[in-house]
Amino acid sequence: MQTILLVEDNPLITEAVSGYLQLDGFKTITFDKIAGVLDTIKSGSVDLAILDIMLPDGNGFMLAKDIRAVSDIPLIFLTAKDSESDRILGFEVGADDYVCKPFSTKELVLRVHALLKRSSAASGKAQKSCTWTLNADTLSIDTDSHLLFVNGVEVNLTGAEWKIFNHLSSHENQVFSRETLLSICLNYSFEGSERTIDTHIANLRTKLGSSEWIGTVRGFGYRFNGIPVE
Repeated sequence: MQTILLVEDNPLITEAVSGYLQLDGFKTITFDKIAGVLDTIKSGSVDLAILDIMLPDGNGFMLAKDIRAVSDIPLIFLTAKDSESDRILGFEVGADDYVCKPFSTKELVLRVHALLKRSSAASGKAQKSCTWTLNADTLSIDTDSHLLFVNGVEVNLTGAEWKIFNHLSSHENQVFSRETLLSICLNYSFEGSERTIDTHIANLRTKLGSSEWIGTVRGFGYRFNGIPVE
């Protein structure tokens, strides 16, 4: 039985979402504030987390950043903050999905299933450990431990960033459109989707360093430029 953690200070929403998840076969852990959430994540007992942003003792964006420092479990924001800037910030701090209130409980549960399915598939279909070079820099992945290194320094990726990087690096010099990356790596389309992919790519480039590991082909999309080390 997979465990979903829900951080939400509205008891009606907590009851509705938790109840629906339990009916669908999930175990749920609920919090109405940030205190205690990180310790629960660190225990390794959570498979996915759903986070509100406006919480009585802090900000969900900061909580997501703290979670990303210790875990790559899928994260969904469930919030009334529906501006484009909030959505983009949500993905920048490590969210895999962003659902605005009011929302469909059934759709939220379907999104939970989709994220867990993609997370499981990514773990089971990871390419063999590989190393690439580019402009005197070296990049390598260790799929057994799900780690990525640039010049020997570990780089922490979110779940969505890992899926995008793993797909691009598995197809050196092949160009993929934003729509294709969204479909293959994130599995569905939603409003602002192109900006979502652009945000993930920008975050990846920042984490991978100054080399153009991920190149832009204007008018077409993105490609991985690393040169495999034999």
